[in-house]
Amino acid sequence: MKTAVWLYLFLFVAFFDLHAQYPILTPFAISLGAAPSFIGLMMGMYSITHLPGNLIAGFGVDRYGSRFFIVFSLMAAGIVLLFQSQVTNPWQLLLLRSISGFVLAFLSPACLSLLAKMTSDRTEQGKLMAGNGLVHTLASVVSPAAGAYLVAKIGFTTAFTLLGWILIVTSVCALFFIRDIRQNAVQGEAPVPSEAKKEKSKEKLPLELPVPIPWLVYLLPIALSCAQGILSFELPLLAKTKEAMMTTGLLFSVVSIGALVTLSMLFLNRVSAYQRTLWGSLFLAIVYFGIASQVPAPLTLMLLLVGMAKGVILPALSTLLIELSGGARYGRTFSVLSIAFSVGAFIGPMAAGQIRDYISPYYIAFLALMIAVTLLPLHRSRSLSSRTHFS
Repeated sequence: MKTAVWLYLFLFVAFFDLHAQYPILTPFAISLGAAPSFIGLMMGMYSITHLPGNLIAGFGVDRYGSRFFIVFSLMAAGIVLLFQSQVTNPWQLLLLRSISGFVLAFLSPACLSLLAKMTSDRTEQGKLMAGNGLVHTLASVVSPAAGAYLVAKIGFTTAFTLLGWILIVTSVCALFFIRDIRQNAVQGEAPVPSEAKKEKSKEKLPLELPVPIPWLVYLLPIALSCAQGILSFELPLLAKTKEAMMTTGLLFSVVSIGALVTLSMLFLNRVSAYQRTLWGSLFLAIVYFGIASQVPAPLTLMLLLVGMAKGVILPALSTLLIELSGGARYGRTFSVLSIAFSVGAFIGPMAAGQIRDYISPYYIAFLALMIAVTLLPLHRSRSLSSRTHFS
């Protein structure tokens, strides 16, 4: 568990650093002369360049372990931020954000895979995933407001430089304190001679074959990240001055506080991962519909509800994927999850930048979530069919 503690610590620093950029990137791009449609393109490119990184991570993490990819991702992202502090036009920013999207694509699959390998017990894995969500949320509670405060006090250039060096130092620490975990060590298997291992594998083959995860399950992370991308695109556009950036940073923090509330409700772990994923997503869709239709409620309250729904869904979704994976190929499982998140994060800001003059982009978030929620129950019949085929 020492590895888990170190991993949580480094994840906290990394997430703090990355979320601190949320309220300041859009005003920074505007200060360089970027239009809202270009900002949508920039956010979309950041997400779509995740895809090749996710694909590499899927096979690389299973084969070489998580440590190298965690260190590389943090180090490279920090260096990109140092260059980002010196950009002078929107196209340079677009290029650097695209590179940043690629290098950071390794971080999530590597971390989630390492956490999943720490134990073969489903309950303990669920707790580790909840811990990951809690660390992520704690970091994102204060980081958006901190990022906006930094820019207000020291300017964009110095803020990006500082954030970049924080990531670089974190990557060096991760190199020394994170250790990979072998799968057979987690499962408590003793080393056996190669011939005996072959005989053992022949006996267990029907049970160890990985069960393919139904693709319908991955529609939900696409919808979730699409909705989040729209929210991340829309909120910073409320800020016209450096003082307004503080308000925007606080609004992002409200979302994280909502997630922290539900993540702290440990009794929710007694509910099945599928039920938490399904009903949490339905509730989130309803909240986005409320924001789009401008219900007579404060925006802070609606954002708090968005965060509460996310605090239920994200740990449950990770646990659900572990259950459906059959305990094998965690790197590829979470790589495909990251790809799904990247696709949705590309679609969301791009769509919002094109339609926001005609209709509220939050309607797109609602529609995407409702489609995913409607189709999610169908995965059970397909999963049952796949398990029957492999048994």
